[in-house]
Amino acid sequence: MRHWVIKRHLPVVPVITFVSAIGLFVASPAIAGADRVRAEGELVRYDTAAVPEGARARVQAVYTAAGDSIVTLHVWGMAANTEYGAHAHTNACGTTGASAGPHFQNEPDPVQPSTDPAYANPTNEIWLDLVTDADGTGVAQTKVPWQFSPQRRANSVIIHVEHTHTGPTDSGVAGARLACLTVGF
Repeated sequence: MRHWVIKRHLPVVPVITFVSAIGLFVASPAIAGADRVRAEGELVRYDTAAVPEGARARVQAVYTAAGDSIVTLHVWGMAANTEYGAHAHTNACGTTGASAGPHFQNEPDPVQPSTDPAYANPTNEIWLDLVTDADGTGVAQTKVPWQFSPQRRANSVIIHVEHTHTGPTDSGVAGARLACLTVGF
């Protein structure tokens, strides 16, 4: 007499979900070996009256194993004792400030340009507002609880004419685009 043994198999959907999750985890910048990004150079100046010739910037992004991103902006040669707004933008620097596109948002606002504080905020965007010293040097740092995905990354940091607004109808607004540094986040 033969006895048939019925084996239970794991359902396919949870296995596929698990494999997909591992793939996304491995593709994060921190796990994929790109735990640090650094760009430095002379700024692309859009307002030559407001940004002195030879002004420079350095942007460094560090991706933690916990899934955070820590982004630091250093500037040299800017106007002395001046407040600036600065944000990560979607495109690389171009011939005009508009070339850099909108602010990079981890969760994109379906309405652009985005001024809704649910999307335009320092947790969903990279905000790097700073004040320069008497020598025109300044530094800003932010930490956000996410990392850029391989499919969607910021490509520049724009320096704006004023600190970032946080009101109910003007959140994320920081005035004219003064200068830019291309950064391969």
